[in-house]
Amino acid sequence: MILSYRPAKGLLAVLLLSACTNSGLDWDLRSGGGFDTTAAAQRAADPRPHADANGVISYPGYQVVVARRGDTVTSVAQRLGIDAGKLASYNALRPSDSLREGEVLALPGRVSSTAPVGGAVTGGVIGSTPPSSPGGQIDVTTIAGNAIDRAGSPAPAAQAPSAGSEPIRHKVQRGETAFTIARAYNVSAKALADWNGLGADMAVREGQYLIIPTSSSAPPPAPVETTPGAGSPTPTPPSASKPLPDEKTAPAAQKPKETPASPEMGSQRTGATATKMVMPVSGKIIRSYQKGKNDGIDIAAAAGTAVKAADAGTVAAVTKDTNGTPIVVIRHADNLLTVYAGVDQLKVAKGATVTRGQAIAVVRSADPAFLHFEVRRGVDSVDPMPYLQ
Repeated sequence: MILSYRPAKGLLAVLLLSACTNSGLDWDLRSGGGFDTTAAAQRAADPRPHADANGVISYPGYQVVVARRGDTVTSVAQRLGIDAGKLASYNALRPSDSLREGEVLALPGRVSSTAPVGGAVTGGVIGSTPPSSPGGQIDVTTIAGNAIDRAGSPAPAAQAPSAGSEPIRHKVQRGETAFTIARAYNVSAKALADWNGLGADMAVREGQYLIIPTSSSAPPPAPVETTPGAGSPTPTPPSASKPLPDEKTAPAAQKPKETPASPEMGSQRTGATATKMVMPVSGKIIRSYQKGKNDGIDIAAAAGTAVKAADAGTVAAVTKDTNGTPIVVIRHADNLLTVYAGVDQLKVAKGATVTRGQAIAVVRSADPAFLHFEVRRGVDSVDPMPYLQ
């Protein structure tokens, strides 16, 4: 069953009114509010390798092709001389689907490699072992990796590949987003998007193959080795090299002349901390955000489970969809709105003030039962995952 939820036309009008502030709507989104994923990038990612004249990038275990401007799945297949249906099915697409310039498709089988563009890649495939390797041993790691791909097993544990190695290839599972995948592999979302030619909305689809960027930055220094039983080296204390300066201390009863006022930490709350929200219900995400297709996330939860307000705010609207199911819209600071659909037994009314984590309704009975949750900046939907703790 494909789960999808789109608000009724009446709700869109409500969102337009609910998003109004004293300064009006931010139609061109110049107020900012982008997602900062730099914390996930512990090491700088390498640039994506150059493709050959046909757009193919070859690795020991697999190949990918980079789409050109105006390409479709069929045109790429014709250029490489492979079956368009197989290429489309392998990438969870249709043969007629249009592709973005720079978008990466995984190839279901190996194709002939042409001369590299600009000589950026020379000889063989990226990360391959030369034929004259000592002893002529077979790369068991590569063979095992290929067997895992053929068996459809989950992606290997997230780790940063060494420089020049074959990048990990990840198959997108239901409920995953570009942000959760980037965090799992400890890379930045921007690097993941650059390597795979993702769109501005960072959308991924179930069954899509993503290449995890590699990093050639130096690993952390190795620990100092000591003889067993000898103990660890003792650092030299600071006092041994330089005497401490003389201190001029005041008696305990003497109050300093001027005691600085305690800062008001609440007024220094940053935008990053202000945007963090709590999960409205606990459960598995059964449908991820896809702009224009699913403007929020669907969270599986048993019927009757309490639905909580993701953050403090004011109930901007209480309406119903075309099936008569209640919908709650809450307005928060920074021109943010949250939408809760698939609910029942409402506990709040329009105009009510709610606190973070306050129960506002329960999950309605359905097969399957789930909560549809959206985050909107003004009237424009955004991926809720970066906003949730």
